[in-house]
Amino acid sequence: MLIANPIYDAVFKYLLEDMEIARELLSAILGEEVVSLAVKPQESAAESPGGSISIFRLDFKAVVLTAEGERKKVLIELQKAKQLFDVMRFRRYLGDNYRKEDEVATDDGGTETVPLPILTVYFLGFLLPNVPMPVLKVNRVYRDAITQDEVQVKEEFIELLTHDSFVIQIPRLKSRVRSRLERVLQVFNQDYRTEDRHKMNFSGDDSDPLVSKIVSRLNRAVATEEVRLQMDLEDEIDRIFDREVRKKLAEKEETHQQQIAEKEKRHQQEMAEKDRLIAELQKRPGDATPG
Repeated sequence: MLIANPIYDAVFKYLLEDMEIARELLSAILGEEVVSLAVKPQESAAESPGGSISIFRLDFKAVVLTAEGERKKVLIELQKAKQLFDVMRFRRYLGDNYRKEDEVATDDGGTETVPLPILTVYFLGFLLPNVPMPVLKVNRVYRDAITQDEVQVKEEFIELLTHDSFVIQIPRLKSRVRSRLERVLQVFNQDYRTEDRHKMNFSGDDSDPLVSKIVSRLNRAVATEEVRLQMDLEDEIDRIFDREVRKKLAEKEETHQQQIAEKEKRHQQEMAEKDRLIAELQKRPGDATPG
């Protein structure tokens, strides 16, 4: 089936505007049921010359049912980036969320405003050279620093100051499917991309109800004029990004060559000065020839 390419921010946003799809997709990634989901004010950032980056970001407030049967309210920060860039941008967004608070129910039936635990999900359009797997989970383990024994406890103070992360490398998603999560993520597999990079000819397994929902929505996105125009804009931003990168690399290479030339020039001057001093000493009467 022909679908819009979800590597584009506009398509990704269109997909996740369906809250049921967003809830089920996050459940599949987290490996825990997301019972309810509410999107917080979203941010879509696209910077061209000077910034050279395109990021899409969504923040969700979610109630998650843990493996232990506990319901917990969390803030899920989801970011998607096409290019590798300064990691400080991710850290700044994360820092923003650490400062946020939200209302939660108390044992006496009231509410109080508290900071929420944070989960981060990163969809990357580039490769992390040292991470060969398509989906990486980074989770916290409590450990006694003296005995190195794992401690089976959870402490709110620690939970609010640390967080778990999920990293999805889109270029590493291949046709081989080993789990339901990989089956769901097949809709991002760029091997299905057609000559028109805006579109994909998805021929993967859509028997999973969630995959079927995603494919149907992405199929509708193909015919949505606003989405198509936004993809064109993203292509232009990518072209600007590529030009900026090539320009900076050329400038860096030019500077490097200049440094090499200057170093070689100084070396030649030093050798010429040494030869001059040796010749001068040799001309002095009674002086021995330097060894």
